[in-house]
Amino acid sequence: MKTLIWKGIFYQSLEYFNIHSDDKGYTVQSRIIGCYKDKIYAVDYRMFIDKNWIIQNFQIESEVNKVKTTLEGKKLQDQWEINNVINPEFNNFKFIDISLTPFTNTLPINNLNLSENKSQKIDVIYIDVLKQHIKPVQQKYTRRAPYQYLYENIENDFKAEISIDESGLVISYPELFEKITEL
Repeated sequence: MKTLIWKGIFYQSLEYFNIHSDDKGYTVQSRIIGCYKDKIYAVDYRMFIDKNWIIQNFQIESEVNKVKTTLEGKKLQDQWEINNVINPEFNNFKFIDISLTPFTNTLPINNLNLSENKSQKIDVIYIDVLKQHIKPVQQKYTRRAPYQYLYENIENDFKAEISIDESGLVISYPELFEKITEL
């Protein structure tokens, strides 16, 4: 088990994160609290990831300005059932990206296991918790050095140099997230 805290710079947040591994995969539990512009929020997310770092299910419970919502997803072979509805636009997607946490970058980083100076585009279920919006996006990861990746969001030309630790967890995501402590 590993426990750490990330500071959200842009989203003015703190995230208390736990990951536990066993012979089946990885179980994650996390809590984020923060404020962004006119929104005060708390988010609890849980997920199960297989040994290949492919997400199998997730649950995101959020409260934004006292409005509570729950988003649940589970992988059924190559399809995704989200809040009890099969969503074909996410067929064959292996990863999710939750807007308020750097953890979901760990999934493709550890799954792709890229060699230095190699890159790959991926399809991702993007979940914007504050806007309560979910959509497919394309992202690209390029390994620049053993613990350094260039992340690119293809849709909006956003780019960031992400530093990770030996487990693939984000240490620094400039202007967005910083790891502040770990147990």
